[in-house]
Amino acid sequence: MLKKEWIERGFIDEPVAEGTDLKREIRRLCKEKDAIILAHYYTRGEIQEVADFIGDSLALARKAAETEAKIMVMCGVHFMAETCKLLSPEKTVLCPDLNAGCSLADSCKADDLKKFKDEHPGYQVVSYVNTTAAVKALTDVVVTSGNAKKVVDQLPKDANLIFGPDYNLGNYINEVTGRNMLLWNGGCHVHERFSVDEIVRLKKEYPEAIVMAHLECKGPVLALADVKGSTATMLKYAQENPEKQYIVATEAGILHEMQRTCPDTKFIPVPPEISEGGVGCSCNECDYMKMNTLLKIYNCLKYGWPSVEVDKEIAKDAVKPIERMLSLS
Repeated sequence: MLKKEWIERGFIDEPVAEGTDLKREIRRLCKEKDAIILAHYYTRGEIQEVADFIGDSLALARKAAETEAKIMVMCGVHFMAETCKLLSPEKTVLCPDLNAGCSLADSCKADDLKKFKDEHPGYQVVSYVNTTAAVKALTDVVVTSGNAKKVVDQLPKDANLIFGPDYNLGNYINEVTGRNMLLWNGGCHVHERFSVDEIVRLKKEYPEAIVMAHLECKGPVLALADVKGSTATMLKYAQENPEKQYIVATEAGILHEMQRTCPDTKFIPVPPEISEGGVGCSCNECDYMKMNTLLKIYNCLKYGWPSVEVDKEIAKDAVKPIERMLSLS
């Protein structure tokens, strides 16, 4: 039975007996309950190791749409669990910690987007997948960092477009497509931290290294990158060129899969920028992604909670731009 304090916290922290092999117990529960564990590249390494499938936002969305499992445990952030539920409304979608939000999704509220749309009649909305279901319901097509250019290229050349919420990604897509989309001024708190100075410093230390940067990074950082793209793009490039060294400007969780698949390759994570007082930001990791733990996964499978639900009226409209994205990419 769920305790009141668990419901109030948004996760279950019931301890297990000392010596319990959580990974083995999680796999046992998955088999027993016909459940599948999906994990983003930015989660802890131990979670990626226990997952049935790991990937970026696009790959996770595709997997959510096609899985036959009765239960999905989405180890990522809340909007990813919502996306799973939108694509498979008949299935149970569990989120190990309901508090695992997203600074980028938080930067664009549905009411604010609706007001902006009303101020720009005739504009279509292209929304990054890092948004709530309510924002997706106001959207014409969803994109990920991996398919944004491909999707935008397929929209009519004379279309008036609003892109949000990531300003850096939108600015990059404007540059490579020749579009002039109106850009929402949102950003990811992790990718906003990476600085030119830190990359230049690392380049001096590792002059032969290839610089990789996620498209959520600022323009000056992307200008220094040899490889620009999604986490999946960076991972694929490294796997195809394992003899090189890499300076990586994205959330550090991706290094686990990079190192696993390229064990002899050197990957150097870009640290956060240093403030004027000489003190760095906390880390180059997403605190929200790291809210997922093995204990929380075990408990959510054991109790079938926290589950994610989406209002039916919102879901009816929110799933359409996701399905459109999948058809165009």
